[in-house]
Amino acid sequence: MSQQETHGFQTEVKQLLHLMIHSLYSNKEIFLRELVSNAADAADKLRYEALTNDDLYEGDGELRVRISADKEKGTVTIDDNGIGMTRDGVIEHLGTIAKSGTADFFKNLSGDESKDSQLIGQFGVGFYSAFIVADRVTVRTRAAGHSADEAVLWESAGEGDFTVETISKQTRGTEITLHLREDEKEFADDYRLRSIITKYSDHISVPVEMYEEGTPAVEATEDTEAVAATEGSWKAMNKATALWTRNKSDVSDEEYQEFYKHISHDYADPLLWSHNRVEGKQEYTSLLYIPAKAPWDLWNRDRKHGLKLFVQRVFVMDDAEQFMPSYLRFVQGLIDSNDLPLNVSREILQDNKVTTALRTAVTKRVLGMLEKLAKNDAEKYQSFWTEFGQVLKEGPAEDFANKERVAGLLRFASTHTGEATANVSLADYIERMKEGQSKIYYIVADSHEAAANSPHLELLRKKGIEVLLMSERIDEWLINHLTEFDGKKLHSVTRGDLELGELEDASEKEAQEKLETESEGLVKRVKDSLGDKVSAVKVTTRLTDTPACVVAGEGEMSTQMIKLMQAAGQDVPESKPTFELNPEHPLVARLNDEQDEQLFAQWSELLLQQALLSEKGSLADPSAFIKLMNQMLLASVK
Repeated sequence: MSQQETHGFQTEVKQLLHLMIHSLYSNKEIFLRELVSNAADAADKLRYEALTNDDLYEGDGELRVRISADKEKGTVTIDDNGIGMTRDGVIEHLGTIAKSGTADFFKNLSGDESKDSQLIGQFGVGFYSAFIVADRVTVRTRAAGHSADEAVLWESAGEGDFTVETISKQTRGTEITLHLREDEKEFADDYRLRSIITKYSDHISVPVEMYEEGTPAVEATEDTEAVAATEGSWKAMNKATALWTRNKSDVSDEEYQEFYKHISHDYADPLLWSHNRVEGKQEYTSLLYIPAKAPWDLWNRDRKHGLKLFVQRVFVMDDAEQFMPSYLRFVQGLIDSNDLPLNVSREILQDNKVTTALRTAVTKRVLGMLEKLAKNDAEKYQSFWTEFGQVLKEGPAEDFANKERVAGLLRFASTHTGEATANVSLADYIERMKEGQSKIYYIVADSHEAAANSPHLELLRKKGIEVLLMSERIDEWLINHLTEFDGKKLHSVTRGDLELGELEDASEKEAQEKLETESEGLVKRVKDSLGDKVSAVKVTTRLTDTPACVVAGEGEMSTQMIKLMQAAGQDVPESKPTFELNPEHPLVARLNDEQDEQLFAQWSELLLQQALLSEKGSLADPSAFIKLMNQMLLASVK
């Protein structure tokens, strides 16, 4: 019995349809690319499922996609004999957007159509692109292996709802009919459709066919021979060979770019790609792409990522994350192996020597692509870094074997450039190191401004020593795993000992010792006054313009690491800072001369709170600090 049900779209789908119709008007023809791409995927999936169940072919193993148009009715039909969909599958795939974090995506929309169309491109337009040109879409589908009367009819005008009805369909697969809008009837033209297929779908390995009319018989005349009638037939419009199996020299840049859009559903061209065939101990082909733009949900932990896996040109799975480490999750592409079994499953892939070897090789290939880009085109690499740099920073912790190579690809802001742009590599830094310098100095702070203006930099700036300025949330975690590069240790300038080594001459050391001796009384008074609020009080020469600072002692967590742990919900043991004073600063000199012990204690407390505020960016009790500050200001006015 046929039962028709009406369902409402997800709110997000309604929004997306509206945006798509109004934002992608400049590139309407992509609807055909997307629908043909989905149809080809359905064929790939059937081919894989049929490896273990040949009955799914139902006696028809010639997989293809057929496109036809009806000018009078104003329709375009895309028909495939792939895997098809069940009733539940139809409701799930055509009524919801099957991506996690959709609501976050919509928060990112700006209302500016040109910007939003790019974002939609990053989101992946897929089936819904049909509504760019159609005011009504009809889908007739039957899943392979199901009976003819278990087929489904789905229909919607792309407004608020869609209907689903059980129908009878003799052949498996999906047939999508677009009822074109009045102003989009140009697409109901065979020649127009042919040109779009040639432009966008030439690389697809399933034949994309259109019907060619037959020709009538021509009788012989005195001057010409008779020509027999020809029957009309379906003819492939594309090369229908897997693009990655062709020689690199035979594939144009345009074909590589269109293939990228096919597998990634991205809207823009990729930044770069690498097509590589390996023979010998292992035989495989890889085609890897670096996107130009980060997908909007790059930081969503549930986001699927990984390469498409083919075994001997047969599609096996999407998102095979086993071949690509997490810190390279932005890489798109495929791997086609001759060494894996055709019925490979995710479980087999988890513990397989071939998988491990392929992962190692593919990771090195991607790092090589990025190294080459960084060396040959700094500007292009900078645009890559802006999009994906924070993900790449996960590398040193995740991939010990390639730690040094990943570190060479990292970019940081630096006191050398004076800019907030992170464009300094560790190799650049080492090249500029001063004679006698053995360490790479860095600082991690809440913001670039906080790092650039930190009092901890004063002495180093005076000596002309470059410091790397880090202000991303991941930086403290990165630096805990990346302790050295090219034999040079990374050293935080907020640590108790600056460890300047040979950069400090004998006269400076002598002056430091003299200052410590002269300030012993002051240090003791301040420590007695502050009690257990600090672990120790010292004099320092690291400061030139600031009266005091706090530093982390040996083996203690830095302020940024404490914040990171707390943000992750971890209990962090309480640690007391080391309080460093600059005796040559007028405020500290004023403190040293203060005879009133109560005033001395208040000044000491004020300097400590100032130092903590400068280091942490916030205070545990800001109102108490303001009250003390006002109290001291009033006392100084009297």
